[in-house]
Amino acid sequence: MLAKAIICDAEQRFALRDVELPELGPGQILVKLAYSGLSIGTEMALVRSKISWGPFPICTGYMGAGEIVAAGPEVQDGLAVGDQVYVRRNDGMRLAGAAKGDAAGAVSCTSGVHCSHVVTTTGGDNGPDKVPAGVGLDAASMFVMPAVGLYGVDMAGPRLGERVVVHGVGQIGLGVVAACVHRGCRVVVVDVQARQLELGLEFGAEAAVNANDTNAGEAIGRLFPGGADYVFECTGIPSCVNPTVRWCRTGGGYVWQGNYGQKPVEFDFISAHARKLRMYLPCDDGLRPSRRAVTRNMATGALPWAKAITHRVSAAEAPAFFDRVNRGLEKSVVGAVVKW
Repeated sequence: MLAKAIICDAEQRFALRDVELPELGPGQILVKLAYSGLSIGTEMALVRSKISWGPFPICTGYMGAGEIVAAGPEVQDGLAVGDQVYVRRNDGMRLAGAAKGDAAGAVSCTSGVHCSHVVTTTGGDNGPDKVPAGVGLDAASMFVMPAVGLYGVDMAGPRLGERVVVHGVGQIGLGVVAACVHRGCRVVVVDVQARQLELGLEFGAEAAVNANDTNAGEAIGRLFPGGADYVFECTGIPSCVNPTVRWCRTGGGYVWQGNYGQKPVEFDFISAHARKLRMYLPCDDGLRPSRRAVTRNMATGALPWAKAITHRVSAAEAPAFFDRVNRGLEKSVVGAVVKW
């Protein structure tokens, strides 16, 4: 099966390339994608080798949505041709024209969803699932990010009326805001980008702090005297950890909600120790329960996730757009989708 995919090489160059997908086997489906969603933090970390899931060249992308156009035997979860589904991974690909066994044709799927078509295995923790009625495929293609946020909130367990600071209001941060607001928490968002802060308020935060022109720690001290019950650090930037730990109250909770890479992170033990903090380190997106929860919330309108999409690009435009994102030239991006 021939398809088009966004391929990145070791020099961080992006190109739309022809690729060959594997033939369908038992339990597998072929999905024609409508949209794939860009996870800026994790995907650019893979591109920059901050983290690694396989050698270059790579095809990133771990969330998309489209229609099942073919199915192998023994497909699970009641999925069938014609169903609209959201997908987490592509099971494999090679550069088109490369002979089998030729190492030059190998592509690491990390997880390979920035592709016109996806071959994926049904069932298990990371199998595809149906898009609920009424959810647009553009919003559905971004399902992982709010699920990550919901999982972190569920793990930490902030309660009604508790004071929460969300540092970094990208897609994961917005997912945290939405989940905390639904629990009845009081939420303050902190970022350096005006658009992110505006979205944080639209998703229910009661106040926004622009750290570009305000001392964030002092502002939080005024808004939440004594400190926050919970701080969710969502940027994944190691240097942001120690300052934000100090925003917690004594006995509060701190959530390492970002991905801080494979290298050790410098940590101010005394600040956390003196506050007797509880720390949480969620990983992944909470699997099927979390994904189903956020997509149901999209369907009911409780999670207006289409608002989080600030950029829509065609597949032809995507390599240049990804390059600008990687070089830090697209400052206003919150959520971006590739239209296939």
